[in-house]
Amino acid sequence: MEVLRIVVTGGVGAGKTSFIRTLSEIEVVDTDRKATDETAQFKEKTTVAMDFGRVSIAPNQSLHLYGTPGQSRFDFMWDILIKKAQAYILLVDAHRPEQLRNGRRILNFINQRVQLPHIIGLTHTDCSDAWEAEDVAIALGLIKEQIKAPLISVNATERASVLPAVITLIQEFAQYQHLAK
Repeated sequence: MEVLRIVVTGGVGAGKTSFIRTLSEIEVVDTDRKATDETAQFKEKTTVAMDFGRVSIAPNQSLHLYGTPGQSRFDFMWDILIKKAQAYILLVDAHRPEQLRNGRRILNFINQRVQLPHIIGLTHTDCSDAWEAEDVAIALGLIKEQIKAPLISVNATERASVLPAVITLIQEFAQYQHLAK
């Protein structure tokens, strides 16, 4: 069985668990617990270790989806999960600018440890106060640092939105594999 391990990461409330639940063909294994810190102001539960889901893409091929916690106090899980990953998607909540700094920190954290194909998924872009993709890219340091990562608008609760993001990530992975040869 050929497995592509994808990490779904991002800040608290960016949509990581929803993304995996929307796509997974198995019941998602999660470690959601009652939020007890500032997270409780906008969500009841939060991931404290990881989420896991699976999608079959061919008879002998599947995607394993690993969701990270969003809080920096659980960054040891980011380290554990990203080391076995083959690609990742960073979900960024486009309507909460205070989360952009956290998104940039996660992106830097991962890129200091591994060089993997990845995409940036912008969530909550339907909110009236959502930032434009170009502004999010600047806030994440993507323009300045010349990092080439596709930015895609994603509604983490709609399969029709999640699938194109995963397809784009798989295409990035395939191109990365081709260039590595």
